[in-house]
Amino acid sequence: MNTMILKLAGAAAALSAAATMAAAPAQAAGDKEKCYGISLKAKNDCAAGPGTSCAGTSTVDYQGNAWKYVATGSCEKMGGSLAAKKGNAKPVPMKG
Repeated sequence: MNTMILKLAGAAAALSAAATMAAAPAQAAGDKEKCYGISLKAKNDCAAGPGTSCAGTSTVDYQGNAWKYVATGSCEKMGGSLAAKKGNAKPVPMKG
């Protein structure tokens, strides 16, 4: 019985640690913003719409509903969007 309790406690600790690690990117993004339409195929940071689940699951370059974290204020300068968009057009950086 004690062995079973120890195994369950160990499993709970492992799950807790995994959940904490999974939340880390969002917490680390304090000075970052989600930028849609700039990531290359399989290089997105998380959820990229239907058929994808999380990081690295975008199916094409510049997928409009796939995002990457970038420095706050730099997304639109790079030609990205702060909201999901349709299509997979290559981003056009702003001049100036």
